[in-house]
Amino acid sequence: MAAELVRQHLIDPEICIRCNTCEETCPIDAITHDSRNYVVRPEICNNCNDCISPCPTGAIDSWRKVATPYAVDEQLRWDTLPVETEDAGSDVEHADIPEEVARFSAAATQAQGGTAPPPWSAAHPYVGLYSLTRPATATCAGNHRLTAAGAGSDIHHIVLDFGTTAFPVLEGQSLAVIATAADGGQHVRMYSVASPRNGERPGYNNVSLTVKRVTEDREGRPVRGVASNFLCDLKKGDKVSIAGPFGSSFLMPNHPGSNLIMVCTGTGAAPMRAMTERRRRRMALKEGGELMLFFGARTPEELPYFGPLMKLPETLIDVQLAFSRLADRPKEYVQDRMRACAEKTARLLADPNTYVYLCGHKQMEQGVEAAFAEICGAGWGAMKGQLRSSGRYHVETY
Repeated sequence: MAAELVRQHLIDPEICIRCNTCEETCPIDAITHDSRNYVVRPEICNNCNDCISPCPTGAIDSWRKVATPYAVDEQLRWDTLPVETEDAGSDVEHADIPEEVARFSAAATQAQGGTAPPPWSAAHPYVGLYSLTRPATATCAGNHRLTAAGAGSDIHHIVLDFGTTAFPVLEGQSLAVIATAADGGQHVRMYSVASPRNGERPGYNNVSLTVKRVTEDREGRPVRGVASNFLCDLKKGDKVSIAGPFGSSFLMPNHPGSNLIMVCTGTGAAPMRAMTERRRRRMALKEGGELMLFFGARTPEELPYFGPLMKLPETLIDVQLAFSRLADRPKEYVQDRMRACAEKTARLLADPNTYVYLCGHKQMEQGVEAAFAEICGAGWGAMKGQLRSSGRYHVETY
């Protein structure tokens, strides 16, 4: 008689970027790590799946049916997941994962915005083609400072060329940069892609990133961000190791007539630029659909892409800028601009072809939620749930 199989929760070491999100999220401390791998303790894990949605790469969503669970010490030595055996009934196991993932994604914490399904018309995303152990190599094709030398933020537009290496990305996806520190150590950081699917330069196999050089932490203490400084210091011709692409939810709808409400601060502009540029390049097709962008910064000098934004035609996009540190006017944040445009915002939200995207600093999320609630009234809670479950409400805040 065959041994009874159990479904064991594992972490794929090839896709995991060691960001510690899963360990911080797990409510029962069932996840641990060493200098090599993050692993799940089989004797503690109760398959609550609280860790599934926050994982940026999907590495946490790995399973095997086994007669005897793999021990922690064994998992810590892995370079790859063990091969599924015939006795494990892999067809049955993999068939039930999508439904389970969708169920727990829908139950993700409301404060995080949850993990919504992608827009129904979004193109199929490729995810995890390259890992930390088998990365793609890109070449720096351009590194342009977007903010003035005297501005408080040093933000760069960086173009990475993949040559003949296949690295297909969609608007809203991200990639992982494997950065080398001054001491030779490697650090991995996620960045949203700032270019549309046909490349920063159309017809070329390249992507762009929007990167702010980190020189202090959120408390204002001096600190040198390893990955941001690595990227901002790149010179043309430098090589960069990249894992990804990642992201299968925060995607742009393809169907003509879809409206986008985009709310962002700082480098959260990256996916919004990708989506806007996609639409700009297709203006001649007259596909319809409205774009509305609420973009916040301290001053115009600290706003990435300020110049190009001002040159976009009003027939393409309604740009609403909010500045919080101007000497000649009161502080204004993105939620204030949303309230000022309440009538149009409410009209778009009521349209079933409208999709909402939030990206930027975590602290803006609460203010944006409050503005939506004020604009929509008592029905906002139900509306947000419906928007999210139908793939029309997406949040990436950090």
